[in-house]
Amino acid sequence: MRIQALVIRILRQIMRDRRTLGLLIFAPIAILTMLHLVFNGGDYVPKVGLIQIPDAVEAQLDQSGADITKYTDAGQANQDIEKRRIDGYIRFDHGSPSVVLEGSDPNVNGAVIRWIQQAVAPLQPGGSTNLEMTFIHGSAEMSQFDYFGPVLLGFFIFFFVFLIAGVSFLRERTTGTLERLLSSPLRKWEIVAGYIVGFGIFTMIQAALIASYAIYVLGMLMEGHFIDVLVITLVLSLTALTLGILLSAFANNELQMIQFIPIVIVPQIFFSGLFNLETISDWLNWIGPFTPLYYAAEALRNVMIRGYGWGDIYMDILMLLGFSVLFMFLNIAALRKYRKI
Repeated sequence: MRIQALVIRILRQIMRDRRTLGLLIFAPIAILTMLHLVFNGGDYVPKVGLIQIPDAVEAQLDQSGADITKYTDAGQANQDIEKRRIDGYIRFDHGSPSVVLEGSDPNVNGAVIRWIQQAVAPLQPGGSTNLEMTFIHGSAEMSQFDYFGPVLLGFFIFFFVFLIAGVSFLRERTTGTLERLLSSPLRKWEIVAGYIVGFGIFTMIQAALIASYAIYVLGMLMEGHFIDVLVITLVLSLTALTLGILLSAFANNELQMIQFIPIVIVPQIFFSGLFNLETISDWLNWIGPFTPLYYAAEALRNVMIRGYGWGDIYMDILMLLGFSVLFMFLNIAALRKYRKI
C-alpha cells in the first residue's frame, strides 16, 4: 500500500506539471519529426558553371543531375562562387578540363567532383577522369572536422552560456535576491543591465577560452583573423545570455529550465548549417533565419574557412545584436510579473 501511494503521488505530480508532460510526450515527437524531414530530404544538386565550353564539347556533356549556369568569362564565375551562387565551374584549356571549386564544404566538393567526372568521362580517352582542380577556399585535404568545427564551436558556446545564465538567474529569483532588488530604487532596465554585464563578463571569458582552445590546441582550420572569431563568439554569448535569463523567468526550478533545451536549443542545431539547408524539406528550411545560431555559424565559417573579414560578417553580427536587444526588452517586460509591492 505504501508503494502504491508513492506511485499515485508521482503520477499525479507529473500529470499536474504540464510542461514535464509535454516534454515527455511531445518534445521527442517534434525532434523525431525534424530528424525525419532533415534526413529524408532530397540529394544535394550541385550548382556548376560552364565557361566558354565549345558547342561540340557541350553537346557531349551529360548535364543532367546538376544546376548549370553558363559564363563567358571566369571573372563573373568567380564572383558567383564568392556569393555561393555556384559551387564551382569547369573550363577547357587546350582541350583538357580544369575545375575551380568554392571548396569550403567537403560534402559539396564531393558532389561537384562526382558530377563533373561523370559528365566529362565520355570526352576522356579510355574514360579517364583525371582533373586539374583549384580550390578558392579550403583544400582537398580539408577534413569534416574543419567544416563542422565552426558550427560546433558556436553551438557549445551558445548552449553552455544559455544553461549557466538561465540556471543562475533562476537561483537569484528563487532565493529572493531578485525580489529584494525589485523593491529597491533600481529600475527594471538597470537590474537587467546589471545582470547581463555581471554574467556577461564570465561568459565572454568562457567563450574566448573555448575559441582559443579549438583553434590553437585542436588545430581547427583558421583562415581569417582570430579577433573576428572572438567578436562573433562574444556577441553570440550575449545573445545566449539574454535568452537564458529571459526563459528562466518562465521556470520555477532547475528541472523546468533544463526542459527548455529540447524546445529552444536542439532545433537550432538543424538550421545552424550542420546540415545543408538546401537538402532539408521546404517545410523546415525557412526556420533557419529566425534562429541566432544560423547567423553565428555562417559568420564563423566565413572567417575560419573562407578567410573573410569584417565587411563580410557585419550583417550576421548585427542580427545577433538584434536578437540580444529583443531579448533584453522582453526581459524588462518579464520582470513586471515578479514585482509584489
